[in-house]
Amino acid sequence: MNSGRNGWTWEYAGYVPERERLVEALCTLGNGRFATRGSAPECAAGTVHYPGTYLAGCYDRRTSLVEGRTVENEDLVNLPNWTLLRYRPLPEGVAAGPWLSPDSGELRHYGVRLDLRRGILHRDLLFRDARGRGLRVGHTRIVHMGDPGLAAQRTTFHAYGWQGEIEVESVLDGDVANTGVERYRHLESRHLSGHRTALSSGGVAGLSCRTDDPGHLIALAVRTDTSPERPARTIGTSTGTVQAYRLPIARGRPAWCTKTLALRTSSDRPPGDPLAAAVEAATHAAAFPALRAAHEAAWRRLWEEGELHVPGEAGRILRLHLFHLLQTLSPHTADLDVGVPARGLHGEAYRGHVFWDELFVLPYLGLHFPEVARALLMYRHRRLPAAREAARRAGLRGAMYPWQSGGSGNEETQETHLNPRSGRWLPDHSRLQRHVGSAVAHNVWKYARATGDRGFLHGEGAEILLEVARFWAGAAVLDPALGRYRVRGVVGPDEYHDAYPGAEVPGVDDNAYTNVTAAWVLARGLDLLGELPLARREELCGRLALDDEDLARWDDVSRRLHVPFHQGVISQFEGFGELAELDWEAYRARYGDIRRLDRILEAEGDTVNRYQASKQADTLMLGYLFRPDELAGLFARLGHRLDGDTWRSTVDYYLRRTSHGSTLSTLVHGWVLARLKGAAAWRYCEEALLSDVADVQGGTTGEGIHLGAMAGTIDLVERGITGLEASPEGLRVDPVALRELPRFAFTLSCGGHRGVRLRMLPARLGVRVPAGPGGPFSLVLPGERRFTVLPGEERWFRL
Repeated sequence: MNSGRNGWTWEYAGYVPERERLVEALCTLGNGRFATRGSAPECAAGTVHYPGTYLAGCYDRRTSLVEGRTVENEDLVNLPNWTLLRYRPLPEGVAAGPWLSPDSGELRHYGVRLDLRRGILHRDLLFRDARGRGLRVGHTRIVHMGDPGLAAQRTTFHAYGWQGEIEVESVLDGDVANTGVERYRHLESRHLSGHRTALSSGGVAGLSCRTDDPGHLIALAVRTDTSPERPARTIGTSTGTVQAYRLPIARGRPAWCTKTLALRTSSDRPPGDPLAAAVEAATHAAAFPALRAAHEAAWRRLWEEGELHVPGEAGRILRLHLFHLLQTLSPHTADLDVGVPARGLHGEAYRGHVFWDELFVLPYLGLHFPEVARALLMYRHRRLPAAREAARRAGLRGAMYPWQSGGSGNEETQETHLNPRSGRWLPDHSRLQRHVGSAVAHNVWKYARATGDRGFLHGEGAEILLEVARFWAGAAVLDPALGRYRVRGVVGPDEYHDAYPGAEVPGVDDNAYTNVTAAWVLARGLDLLGELPLARREELCGRLALDDEDLARWDDVSRRLHVPFHQGVISQFEGFGELAELDWEAYRARYGDIRRLDRILEAEGDTVNRYQASKQADTLMLGYLFRPDELAGLFARLGHRLDGDTWRSTVDYYLRRTSHGSTLSTLVHGWVLARLKGAAAWRYCEEALLSDVADVQGGTTGEGIHLGAMAGTIDLVERGITGLEASPEGLRVDPVALRELPRFAFTLSCGGHRGVRLRMLPARLGVRVPAGPGGPFSLVLPGERRFTVLPGEERWFRL
């Protein structure tokens, strides 16, 4: 892998089959509406290659029989493969040979280059047979950022040492399944049925099909153009189409073939026949050079709004991360009803579900693309009825958001999961991660403070936040002996500990992160009610049946939720300090990589529930969400003194007991240590940067990128190191020095201004506000020093 000389290209030289799935994921192209993996056009799905195209929010529900029990899963659907292109040279007087591909023995050169600036994927191949006849093939692919329903792929052929024809088959293949994750091989993988083809003049082939539940109708149409122009021999199959061409070729006389895709669905507005609409769009789409030019212009606009400039290798990786964030959640996302898919639109891991990753994604979007952040919060609001119903079934009021969400907003977490190390199917209790509701409420509050969008906060946002507060007020039960409220039977962000050792009932009690964030939600709920206009307050209190007694309980619970401690540190949950210590060095010596310690121990017949061992940041997530003064204030409200020494001791304690089995873990540890000015901060930050590009989790990136970790590394620079917080008082900046990242720059939207540029240098901060009709830009620096920067002005400040 080479990140390119100018920092704007990501390159892979040579064909390495074992690396191909990683290349496909990291070279995925998308536009927020759909994405196509960066697979070789020559190859169908198999053990090495896995082409995939995914439409945001397009899920299908299927049932499977696993070890005698029926299991239901909702999956992000792999759509028909529009990229497939078969070809072979036909030299004069020589019989046709096999179709060529990267796996052909004649392959002499293979290179993949992703152009981040322009959103273009290039793939170059050179084949040479035993008689020295050469064929150079170049693929150029775009998924159009300007028109979210279009994509295109141009393939150019150059002959060396021969002349004749190149035989080409442009394929639209609907015989696809969700087989991109080996762990899911026991589950039903076919999601498309009712295939219908349409062939029209002008080289356009169309295909429609539908999912089963909820029944999305999907249509793809591909227009194939060639040079020299030749008529197609068209073949229709039960699940797709093939358009075959024979193009004359000779040295100095190249040939090319372009596939232009139009994608339409039954969810499009205004409604219509998706297949007819797709065929029409493909027929009238511009030629490839014009499509490419408009696509590049759209990317230029995106980079202007989302600029982040960090020198060196870290900056190149951050740019790749930002590229994938922008093509998963682009301005087009603002028009859709979708959430944040934890693995992007890049693969099938986690079945395309929405977890809590917007906690790591929305801070960036709120500062750069606030309309996209708002749309993602509206996804949660539209699923508020499902969250209310989940709470009702649990015997509680309010809203209980699911740990895994998809199309409907119901709980999509599987009830069993496979340990690939032992081959055993095990109960999955991760749905007990009730803290996801607090994350949703936190996102609502922080978005409103960063953007000043009081309309949303007082409208849909208030409904979300107050319903989550209502849930926590009921979920907390007073323990008279302790004199505090307790939340029992949950799973924290750690995920390893889903029960006490030997317990028959799942869950642990009083997870510190869960309880502290619940207290925060309750306190913010009271604050919000206090600032609402009287009419809106009365409307919400009436609709939610909130009276003075309820609000008094909110206040009481927010002050008396139990937070356990042991040995002078915050306990991850009640009883954590009583668990056995793990011999970490022995396990590292025996297994090397122990990130998935839970799987290792289960395969040994043991359980991680017995040990003081965490998969990822749990208690330390509090240091990610809250500034030190905020966290100290929260604990003071709960009746505890959390000083700097106690927090440092807590950080040190869990650093030694965490296996980092999630890509989010090193990100959070790096953030927390950077804010504490810890010596090891960069080690964790660096691993977070490398999580996907180096595939540190051992093969998981090929199943889909880790979008939360990618966005979180960007946010680490923009907010973590700078101590930046956008608020109604202005932009607060309280930086910490990180020697490995001494200087960087980025733009943001804040205080009614778009395109505000910040430049961080050692001990100095530059702020430039674009000229415009807005008022002065307010800035708050350490020591509560307050300044303003006028539109059209640039000022520098000492830190």
